[in-house]
Amino acid sequence: MYSAVDTIWVLLGAALVFFMQAGFAMVETGFTRAKNAGNIIMKNTLDFTIGSMAFWILGFGLMFGATIGGFIGKPDFFLRGDYSSSIPTMAFFIFQTVFSATAATIVSGAMAERTKFSAYCIYSLVISAFIYPVSGHWIWGGGWLYQMGFHDFAGSTAVHMVGGVAALVGAKILGARIGKYDEKGNPKAILGHNLTIGALGVFILWFCWFGFNGTSTVSMTGDESILSAASIFVTTNMAAAAATATAMIITWIKYKKPDVSMTLNGALGGLVAITAGCDAVSVAGAAAIGLISAFVIVFGIEFLDKKAKVDDPVGAVAVHGMCGALGTVLVGVFAIDGGILYGGGADMLLIQSLGVLASAAWVGITMTIVFTVINKTIGLRVSEEEEITGMDLSEHGLLSSYADFMPTISPASSHVGNYEPILLNATGKKEDEKPVKAIRTTSKDHKITKVVIIINQNRFQVLKEAMAKIGVTGMTVLNVLGCGVQKGYTEYYRGVKIDMNLLPKVQVEIVVSKVPARVVIDTANKVLHTGNIGDGKIFVYDVENAVKVRTGEEGYNALQDDDVKDDNKDKKENSENMLTDAN
Repeated sequence: MYSAVDTIWVLLGAALVFFMQAGFAMVETGFTRAKNAGNIIMKNTLDFTIGSMAFWILGFGLMFGATIGGFIGKPDFFLRGDYSSSIPTMAFFIFQTVFSATAATIVSGAMAERTKFSAYCIYSLVISAFIYPVSGHWIWGGGWLYQMGFHDFAGSTAVHMVGGVAALVGAKILGARIGKYDEKGNPKAILGHNLTIGALGVFILWFCWFGFNGTSTVSMTGDESILSAASIFVTTNMAAAAATATAMIITWIKYKKPDVSMTLNGALGGLVAITAGCDAVSVAGAAAIGLISAFVIVFGIEFLDKKAKVDDPVGAVAVHGMCGALGTVLVGVFAIDGGILYGGGADMLLIQSLGVLASAAWVGITMTIVFTVINKTIGLRVSEEEEITGMDLSEHGLLSSYADFMPTISPASSHVGNYEPILLNATGKKEDEKPVKAIRTTSKDHKITKVVIIINQNRFQVLKEAMAKIGVTGMTVLNVLGCGVQKGYTEYYRGVKIDMNLLPKVQVEIVVSKVPARVVIDTANKVLHTGNIGDGKIFVYDVENAVKVRTGEEGYNALQDDDVKDDNKDKKENSENMLTDAN
């Protein structure tokens, strides 16, 4: 006889864990750039749909089928066996399906903004069909770790660390985004375009985590199950709260300001860490686990960024990989029944550590093989041009995920770091850079010119660096909407052609005197020209005068850099002193 209460409880949990996909999508989208938002949404949608079918066809049987030597479950293609208990087989199956999809979606965050969509679909399929189910069988399906007493209640290792290790391997093989590191190897910030959306994703995940952990009891029948579920809700929340507050304090001390994105990551790290032992620790123990995980988040992300040179846009490796491993091991310390702090000895701690190492080794080795094969065949990474343009356009033909809205893209958030401009000829192929010689005028030749350049957002950094090379030190950048005589990029919405499409553009205004306007125009033409529609336009205006408000200087002097003037002054004084000494 099935239990209605248990079945409803499990199905509610399945719905909540499914909704975590929305949370992951919002976190990843918000912490990355607008030009890749559509691509990220597609990946988070497809990893669930592909994962659902792969888990049904093969993965579920490998995970929960009768164990073969404690290593793998007996395949049960298309779910033909009976896995019912107090709940029907189908309720148990959908509950496990959404957990499998969570492991797969973790990987996309660390590999965002430069991974081919086709490659993503392939490795997501392999994770859901084979890699996750095998290690999952060891832990939950009656495998060798389960038989040893390994405790991972809701998946700190089985789900999160599996995804985190896969993300680490993928991000390392894939390499950093263009401009993430300067010529000395120092990391440069690439800002996410919508921190508000990222925060919404964190709140969604926090909310859904009550289902992730709480409904893993798979029962609400009897006082013991009810008390256990209630306790799990509290420990889950307490770990997240402690981690969030601690991460905020650490960054406040370390950076002199409380860091928003790191604090949000702290919340997720606390949730991941408590997942293994949420049923086994006290409220105080949960708070301690959350506090420790906050240190792992802050210093783990810094280590990956600065030392390991792993470009992880959303912090997935630290949040899921490091905190997943940490939380699993700490069960051996804080578990009321068997933990070191409660007189349980080191046995549980050793078993927990062994399980973490074995699972990490399994995922690390298998995913290295998977990523290497993909990289050698269809390729893992998009081209440099496609990455700079944005994956929305290059992978999906989507010019903007925001249609008529104008996302604010500051120079900082759209930058690609210390990246040399890619020069293209009329056929769109790369050509060698031929530097333009900057001929500077003197104060006597004081003509002032305003050059206005309207370009696509993804070409701004290329233009900015080219201008810096010819001596342009000041510019004004505006986010605008517009289109040329072609009425915008040809785009279709649900199969219907859009007649006139106002596109997000960047308007760059440069006022020059020292650098001739002709040099500015020729240089801009060279770095922006591809021969394709949408290369941009350049407008040139005469300027009657310019006034520097701070000093009151006008004309040519108002456009001079203070450092240059000070340098010229020093040179003049040195020359006069040398002349005096000679006399």
